[in-house]
Amino acid sequence: MIRRFSYDEPHRRLRVTFTSGDVYDYAGVPPEVEAAFRAAFSKGRFFASDIRDRYPYRRVEVSVTESS
Repeated sequence: MIRRFSYDEPHRRLRVTFTSGDVYDYAGVPPEVEAAFRAAFSKGRFFASDIRDRYPYRRVEVSVTESS
């Protein structure tokens, strides 16, 4: 589900790249949530329960296969 992610602590922005290639930014994510996400055994499960639908987001990049 999740290919990789990065965190911009000063802006509290979590950027998540999914295995589909789609990239989303999640705003207002506290550092402790990012740390727990990084430490989680199952990134997908943690994302679904603790990030998705809890923070505002925007799509920043669409996978090449979808836009073709």
